[in-house]
Amino acid sequence: MQEEFRIESDSMGEMRVPATAYYGAQTARAIENFPISGIRFPRQFIRALGLIKLAAAQANMELGLLPKNIGNAIVKAAKEVVEGKLDEHFVLDIFQTGSGTSTNMNANEVIANRANEILGGKIGDKKPVHPNDHVNMCQSSNDVIPTAIHVSALEMIEKDLLPALKTLHKALAKKAKEFDKIVKIGRTHLQDATPIRLGQEFSGYASMIEHGIRRVEGTRNHLSELAIGGTAVGTGINAHPKFGSLVAKYLTKMTGIKFREAENHFEAQGARDAAVEASGALKTVAVSLMKIANDIRWLGSGPRCGIGEILIPPVQPGSSIMPGKVNPVIAESVCQVAAQVMGNDVTITIAGQSGNFELNVMMPLIAHNLLQSIAILSSVSRVFTEKCIVGIKANKERCEEMIEKSLAMCTVLAPIIGYDEAAKIAKEAYETGKTVRQVALERKILPEDELNRLLDPWSMTEPGVTKWSAGG
Repeated sequence: MQEEFRIESDSMGEMRVPATAYYGAQTARAIENFPISGIRFPRQFIRALGLIKLAAAQANMELGLLPKNIGNAIVKAAKEVVEGKLDEHFVLDIFQTGSGTSTNMNANEVIANRANEILGGKIGDKKPVHPNDHVNMCQSSNDVIPTAIHVSALEMIEKDLLPALKTLHKALAKKAKEFDKIVKIGRTHLQDATPIRLGQEFSGYASMIEHGIRRVEGTRNHLSELAIGGTAVGTGINAHPKFGSLVAKYLTKMTGIKFREAENHFEAQGARDAAVEASGALKTVAVSLMKIANDIRWLGSGPRCGIGEILIPPVQPGSSIMPGKVNPVIAESVCQVAAQVMGNDVTITIAGQSGNFELNVMMPLIAHNLLQSIAILSSVSRVFTEKCIVGIKANKERCEEMIEKSLAMCTVLAPIIGYDEAAKIAKEAYETGKTVRQVALERKILPEDELNRLLDPWSMTEPGVTKWSAGG
């Protein structure tokens, strides 16, 4: 069946628009101009656009700039955007005009046409509701799009990422407590080091996530600052002086997140530093997650020919050719997400300094990468917690077995017999296949009870590790 079209016009002439589409001529023109990737803005960004247009209509009605009948129709249409009812009409590629003008107009046209429909008018007529004159009143793409980036990013951080990270932190802290009595060998440079408790190792992981939470929370201050009200270049031309603060007030009320008008509109529109800062915090969380996931993969390696100090929950068969093989697939997923977030951060860093004078011109790209990073970090943190961390068990016997074999046990002897003598014991133990304890006993360097006291692995995991001998 052949698709039907209507004819609309913009400042550059006529355009064919699908008859059932709520978008108009400018969006249709952008569809033709940017057939690049097929990647569209995510739901959270479209929701933020809807919230901004809704708040703008409410502000303009409060300021007496927008007739109530038109303003209320815009509010109703914008609510449908917020709720996702009109998502199919947001059709533009993220690789488009660097200001996001095409997507701002996409929102203006969709909301205007839906508002006209609500008022009994016809789609495409631009009356009584006009996409520029009414939906975009007191606004520019140059302040709407950066505002949408901040609103969508902060909403996702507050509602998705921080809760996911807090749950992960709680699970790791619980494991740290559960494994506190299990002593194992430490490792540095992938070589044996002095003993550590498995609980101490996991407490480090929990602390990494706790630090990450604080870093992400630290992005609130600048993400909550909104460019709205600066219009084209930050001067606020064609906007009421109170418009920006009123929009921030309405956005705060709708989201439950405290937003405020930018302290300096020229910074808010000329720079994307808040997004770069947020991406840096996300990258740091990704680095932490990759470190933790890789450690867990190594600690659980085996089951018989690896380290095998922990048992990772099996979640799926690991091989199409090797029966019985089970792989650490959840940890591998975490590492892949971390790599993507690190790559996104590089993109955001480049995009953040792209543009000249009063406007950044890679805002759609920043939006896509920043929101993707938040989304996938949120999801993988939940999966990591639920399908891996909570089910990890300690292999106590394996931990004890490897401690006794370690040459690093001689470290505690160095303050008593000297570094060089301790090194000789380690060397002999390595060459003969004996343990440090066996060689030290054979050499009779200390009484057996004193030697056993010094070589107690647990004592090496607490502050004041060296247990000096009487008179030592």
